[in-house]
Amino acid sequence: MSNSRIVVTGIGASSPIGGTAPDSWSALLDGASGARTLEYDWVEQYNLPVTFAAQAAVRPDTVLERPVAKRLDPSSQFALVAAMEAWADAGSPEVEPERLGVDFATGIGGLWTLLDAWDTLREKGPRRVLPMTVPMLMPNAAAGNLSLHFNARAYARTVASACASSTESIVNAIEHLRDGLADVVIAGGTESVIHPVTIASFSSMQALSKRNDSPETASRPASIDRDGFVMGEGAGVLILETEEHAKARGAKIYGVVAGGGVTADSYHITANDPEGAGASRAVRLALEMAGASPDDVTHINAHATSTPVGDPNEYVALKNVFGDRIDEIPVSATKASTGHLLGGTGALEAIFTVLALRDRVAPPTINLTEQDPAVPFRLSGAPTPLGAGDQLAISNSFGFGGHNAVVAFASA
Repeated sequence: MSNSRIVVTGIGASSPIGGTAPDSWSALLDGASGARTLEYDWVEQYNLPVTFAAQAAVRPDTVLERPVAKRLDPSSQFALVAAMEAWADAGSPEVEPERLGVDFATGIGGLWTLLDAWDTLREKGPRRVLPMTVPMLMPNAAAGNLSLHFNARAYARTVASACASSTESIVNAIEHLRDGLADVVIAGGTESVIHPVTIASFSSMQALSKRNDSPETASRPASIDRDGFVMGEGAGVLILETEEHAKARGAKIYGVVAGGGVTADSYHITANDPEGAGASRAVRLALEMAGASPDDVTHINAHATSTPVGDPNEYVALKNVFGDRIDEIPVSATKASTGHLLGGTGALEAIFTVLALRDRVAPPTINLTEQDPAVPFRLSGAPTPLGAGDQLAISNSFGFGGHNAVVAFASA
């Protein structure tokens, strides 16, 4: 593997707080919340215990041409919308198809397509099940459709590691670019599973907030009264290139993808290790690849889902790495605004981390009522200046199955 610097030249996002990356970033800095009451008959029909979620601000089928949207599950729709934005933002790079790769991710995949097909089968019989059902529901559908749309022939790979998925896809992209498999990579992740089955399931395991009377304030990472995460949806995409390729074509550079780390807890299928060993090791691996030390880190975008167990466990993991200095580093818990996009969340938060370094400001963490003494991160309800000089930030993602993924970004 070479030591080539990998840079970000384009970003795109469809999130609960904005239909584009710039709109999402502006709303985040303004302290917006994407959570709201669900206006669907099925909420009452199934008597769901949670009646709200963080739906995307802009529906992807209103952006795509109708024939295109009809062939894609909503998860792939979100992926394509965000990728088209990122590609245009990168200046639509001229790159040989065999030198363009796709590293993409999802936590669950085409859930809506799968369950709609099941309903059709039961109610109308097998002849009414659409022939495109499998190509729409398969987890690699987003990666495959991006490869088709952008004529990417180097490879089109899919990661499915729950909530760590899209952060892991970015780490994979670093390695693939440094291994010389591509000059440009479309990296990121997507998710669209705000569905009765997932809401019922996550509610059953006591993972979702049940603040039905106040959706906007339900996601409250590090608050002593937090009671679970808020389901979100959308996609985030980054165009990554070797620095040599980006400079040769005169591309603007948002920042440097300095390093990444991926580990497994091997502890429990849903709970993360309370000792934080695996998560700590992922952070150290990211810093090692970046050629940096914990003292160099100036900002952290925490995984911080607002669950009673997850937030303090992440603090323990980071304290293992940073010691007492963890209490001094500006931390942002952006799921307070966006909700939790599952397989798409890491890519969206990577974009927020890149923009934080570009604008030298840590975004606010809203809904912080009384901070839990067990999670004493340095959080603020207002944007926090990061100061002058070189900046290095990490973005964390941890998923069911014991997956840990961390990516480190440096200022351009």
